[in-house]
Amino acid sequence: MREVSEFIGLKVYTQNGVLLGTVSNLIVDIERGRVDGLFIGETNPTLVDGGKAVSVPYRWTQTVGDIIVLRYFPKKVKLQKVSGREAPLVSQ
Repeated sequence: MREVSEFIGLKVYTQNGVLLGTVSNLIVDIERGRVDGLFIGETNPTLVDGGKAVSVPYRWTQTVGDIIVLRYFPKKVKLQKVSGREAPLVSQ
């Protein structure tokens, strides 16, 4: 069993071995006592437009060890303006 604080700083890779980024924070469901998501502060610009921060649902995680490997991540995440703010637009 890992302490959730041990997730911070781990490198996150796609299922194809491409570095997405590093975990900078966690999204935790306190009531259920579980991690709901990984917040990646600076991302690989080949996967996310502009290298912007993204939140990855924890259910997309395949393995956690010295690194995190995702079982799923879109081929490209593009951002578009929605009501004056940027919102993710996932393209496959």
